[in-house]
Amino acid sequence: MAGLTPMEKKLAEYKCNTNEAIQLKLVRFPEDLEDENTTFNPEYSHQVFGDDEVAFGYKGLKILLYYIAGNLSTLFRIEYTSKVNEKFDCVEADDVESKIREIIPPGFCTNTDDFVSLLEKEVNFKPFGMLLHTYSVHNEEAGEDITYQIYKADMTCPGFREYHERLQTFLMWFIETASFIDVDDERWNYFIVFEKYNKDGATLFATVGYMTVYNYYVYPDKTRPRVSQMLILPPFQGEGHGAQLLETVHRYYMSSPTVLDITAEDPSENYIKLRDFVLVKLCQDLPCFSPGKLMQGFSQEMVMEAQQKLKINKQHTRRVYEILRLRATDMGDAEQSRSYRLDVKRRLIGPYKKKQRELAKMRRCLRPEELTNQLNQIDLNMQHEQLEESFQQLVSDYRRVLERLAQA
Repeated sequence: MAGLTPMEKKLAEYKCNTNEAIQLKLVRFPEDLEDENTTFNPEYSHQVFGDDEVAFGYKGLKILLYYIAGNLSTLFRIEYTSKVNEKFDCVEADDVESKIREIIPPGFCTNTDDFVSLLEKEVNFKPFGMLLHTYSVHNEEAGEDITYQIYKADMTCPGFREYHERLQTFLMWFIETASFIDVDDERWNYFIVFEKYNKDGATLFATVGYMTVYNYYVYPDKTRPRVSQMLILPPFQGEGHGAQLLETVHRYYMSSPTVLDITAEDPSENYIKLRDFVLVKLCQDLPCFSPGKLMQGFSQEMVMEAQQKLKINKQHTRRVYEILRLRATDMGDAEQSRSYRLDVKRRLIGPYKKKQRELAKMRRCLRPEELTNQLNQIDLNMQHEQLEESFQQLVSDYRRVLERLAQA
């Protein structure tokens, strides 16, 4: 804060980091409201509060967004210890309430008593749509297995449109480039994960996460489902729910004769790693991925079998092949290791070969000084270093997939 005037220093005290100010909860019991252990914060808030993720005009700002665990009925309240226009004339605080109201649907509570009254009715909430899969996860803290269920829903399910409006608000806090979808487009499918839990002898359901998938038309009579959004809520992350959800969705589409293959829109690195794990798990027992066939190299048989039986496209099948071949390869054997390295690098070198073809064209077309300028940008030694770096990173990622597979 060096170089600021005394007034600027005083005003700077009224800046709040919105990732810290926003407090989220998934409430099951009234006591959760006062339990700090049930609170979690956003990873991002720039889409609501700008790139700096700052709200100006408050000290001790708290933006409370509490959701009932199942139906996600919402309590929204703003608290602060001091506001800038109480201390300084002609200085306005940011309108935090309006910014939040832009993303949360109407009908939320603003006082705790109303929220607790809704919590008492939560026993009536049931998941939407069709049950696809049930699984359990052992909870060390509780010392018991907890049951989870995955449902497929659409906008024709009574109450689902309103529920989805509340659910999608979490995207703004946990997906960097999130945007809301057009729910009136019937080509969207929705897959939601719920936890079953007991409260006063009754079975209730808590929202765990969800995925949206858009069904693209492929001429003449096929569809290509594309995963658009996927989020497991922070209290449930690291428990394997993402893999369960993705595999369940994949198996749902595998059974459809009209589905060509399944893709994803702008997948994150974490999603790609998750997809690697799920697809390898699905593919490992196919005859075309037997150790003997893996050592013979990537084949059209693998492409056809993965596409026809599991709806996996060629690009993803190639990654599956490389991961399973790594498992079948003795990397301590010089010949096997060399063969694997060359096989993977032949795929990785594609972009570099394209640059070399462009360079050959330049030699024919450019003047010497222009050519020298372009050659400086295409350093072959650097390309070899980048290729080796890419290979080592890939092998590291592949090993993590295989480690997880061994524990599954």
